[in-house]
Amino acid sequence: MEYTIVTGACGGLGGAFVQELAEKGEPMLLLGRNISRLADLRVKICAKYGVEPLIYELDLTDEKARGRFCEYLAENGITVKRLINVAGADVQKQFADYTQEKLAFQTRVNFEGAASLCLAVFAYKAKTLEIINVSSVSGVYPMPYFAVYSATKRALWSFSVALREEWKGQGVKVTAVLPGAIPTREDIKEQIQGQGLWGKMAACSPAFVAKKSLKAVSKNKRTYIPGFWNKVMYFSTKLLPLSWKLKFIAKRWSKIEKDAF
Repeated sequence: MEYTIVTGACGGLGGAFVQELAEKGEPMLLLGRNISRLADLRVKICAKYGVEPLIYELDLTDEKARGRFCEYLAENGITVKRLINVAGADVQKQFADYTQEKLAFQTRVNFEGAASLCLAVFAYKAKTLEIINVSSVSGVYPMPYFAVYSATKRALWSFSVALREEWKGQGVKVTAVLPGAIPTREDIKEQIQGQGLWGKMAACSPAFVAKKSLKAVSKNKRTYIPGFWNKVMYFSTKLLPLSWKLKFIAKRWSKIEKDAF
């Protein structure tokens, strides 16, 4: 049986991918940090769609845990048709306020863990393999007070684009998705409201992002930016001097601080 692996399956966007796949009756292997939440999700998906996904508790920051996951794939004869890397940590604060532990956590979840799973599933891929790596429009350029997040998301985008070229002709499609704000958690909804009209226009629902991202990878798109207004922002700001963008971002984001959820 060929499975789709979804990381961050219990989150807002991860859950949207799960629902989209469940509606199609696709076999899934759901990953997350909390086995209880995964078990609850499995019950809900089974009751609503008649699909019972596999679940696996995995800390993406733990190299040994990722190794045990590879063993699990081998021992259970799991073939992977699609990998959707959604899990991420959106720590937002000035860099001086980080701890070494928080820095390692965010970089490992946002980039190292995603890259590690790409490598892991290649050994167990089906005849064709689709990979969706969820980056962010925040990774388009450096973001003061969001420096680590934007840097790791930029790295994930760059990695995805390069990987797509490396694995061309081997039955692998790789798409980097660069969403803007997605109204999932309450703190994100408050930020969107605080941005006024632009925030409301640029925000895209988790269901929209999931549906369109799956369509994008099926077409083997290199990069996909969900939402018309996010595309407008991406292309319209390309020609602006970096110094202007940095000043604007620093002024705006210095007022917001949050830790990983």
